[in-house]
Amino acid sequence: MPADEADARRRRQPWTGLPPPPSAAPQLYAGVVVRRSLAYLVDVCVIAVLGLCLGFVLSVAGFLTFGLITPLAVIALALWPLAYHSFFLASRGATPGMRLFDLELRDWTGKAAEPLQAILQIILFYVTVGLTAWLVLFLVLFTERNRALHDILAGTLVVRRDA
Repeated sequence: MPADEADARRRRQPWTGLPPPPSAAPQLYAGVVVRRSLAYLVDVCVIAVLGLCLGFVLSVAGFLTFGLITPLAVIALALWPLAYHSFFLASRGATPGMRLFDLELRDWTGKAAEPLQAILQIILFYVTVGLTAWLVLFLVLFTERNRALHDILAGTLVVRRDA
């Protein structure tokens, strides 16, 4: 994303104050749950393909260093999904999967999520999903704005980008 497009995204604020309820702005929330699920599947595929490439490179490097960097390679592979999501949400407001399905991450007041807020949201995602074996994600079906627990705790909201 060019710098001027990123600046325009940060300046554009779909709402101020509290986010509008779905009844007042249905275009912000239309199909978010399904789109978010599909976007995550796309991101998982991208993470897997790039993770395989990273694993191959790290395996070759481990072989060339007689296994000296293997512990670091294991840590790098474990943190790869966190790095992927954090980079895209913090810098662009949406992962490639989210962009494909017209979604973006906003803070509660409608501004673009701050980088630390986006990173916090991803860390909370992995912690809550890991502790509840994905069951926590059913919360989106019962909240007014289709927010998951990690969205609520981080003060973020996933909405349609072009609404």
